[in-house]
Amino acid sequence: MKIFFIFTIVSIFTFQSAFSETYDLVIDEKTFTVKYDGMTDVLAMKIDHESKSLLIGIKNTEDSNFRISVPNELISASSNEFAILVNGHELNYSLEEKNDNTIFSFFIPYGTQEIEIIGTKVVPEFPFGPIVIFSVIILSVIAISKTKDIVRL
Repeated sequence: MKIFFIFTIVSIFTFQSAFSETYDLVIDEKTFTVKYDGMTDVLAMKIDHESKSLLIGIKNTEDSNFRISVPNELISASSNEFAILVNGHELNYSLEEKNDNTIFSFFIPYGTQEIEIIGTKVVPEFPFGPIVIFSVIILSVIAISKTKDIVRL
């Protein structure tokens, strides 16, 4: 009986997920799964390309530690020098690299409404392939129009 009880306790703690919630962030038809845990409700997440940041809108926040696992492809920073703002105020955080994700841990106070994780690179707004194809098409049209002008002379 003792062995069964110990096995049950060990199983519960071993298989328990580190993150209790997930948010699927869709950018240009690609889905990024962001895992998080904290005493708050996440309303929305979005990438701000101008400020190279991940914006997180939250509500019903209690004083708690917030952990979030973000894919490196979504947001990254040179030398892992991120900045985290909670309601516009920069705060200290801990950072852990695991697989292809960066895990941030930090304190969020009661009533927090916005978290901003600022990096140096975010997922491109437009995929690189279509931009190259579009550029080649434009250059081809320009080249053809120039050669027609030369032939007319």
